[in-house]
Amino acid sequence: MPNQSGYTVGGSIAWVTAESDDLLEGAQKVANDWGLPFKENIEKGFVLIKTAQRLELRLIDGSKTGPVFVDFASDALTYRRAHGGGLKKEAIARAIGVKGNDAPSVVDATAGLGRDGFILASLGCKVTLLERSPVVAALLQDGLERAQQDPTLGSWLPDRLSLRHGVSIELMQQWQDEKPDAVYLDPMFPHKKKSALVKKEMRLFQQLLGSDSDADLLLEPALGIASKRVVVKRPADAPFLANQKPNMNISSKKHRFDVYLR
Repeated sequence: MPNQSGYTVGGSIAWVTAESDDLLEGAQKVANDWGLPFKENIEKGFVLIKTAQRLELRLIDGSKTGPVFVDFASDALTYRRAHGGGLKKEAIARAIGVKGNDAPSVVDATAGLGRDGFILASLGCKVTLLERSPVVAALLQDGLERAQQDPTLGSWLPDRLSLRHGVSIELMQQWQDEKPDAVYLDPMFPHKKKSALVKKEMRLFQQLLGSDSDADLLLEPALGIASKRVVVKRPADAPFLANQKPNMNISSKKHRFDVYLR
């Protein structure tokens, strides 16, 4: 949680700063909005930096690690949508229950950078992203605000993809809204091997946030609010969440989607 020396999770600290003096006011607003500490000059460590284009998470440590940011209009996501005649055939879509014009309402309780939630929204699902880290939530909010200005995304994304900041377990336990058709869980899973296959944002997230040590506790409240199913994304060789066997699973090349029916 926030404290006077920075936002600390898993032993790391994140500060908010700006790339240039003219952006300091915007950076200060980000810090105030998310309860994060602000500092004009950062020489080392994690920084949430306001640039002229976007908000970025960077690790200043002398390495060549690039920035992490949310970009729903990225080439990769645009390509995936444009060639998405097959999107409905993807494992995540089948696991969630997207069929024909039937697009379930979804709570993504482990939002991360929002890519899976965005793909589901692009298929017509109304998705609520839950994110407990103020650092990651700030990145998501920045990405959502920029997407609203995009000539293509702005016409539909605001109606289908929204963000709530808070501890997912508590938000689900206290859920007062209409129950979603599905709850989607993709908790961070510790990687045993250091590999180029582990994306830079995952490495940064694990350094900054640590692994989801309470991941097993997500399943029960998720089952409590889902009206039709809970879908858990896991590495292909990972154990079942909370050691609870699903009703079925759908596999992709690297992952397994465990489906718990209500």
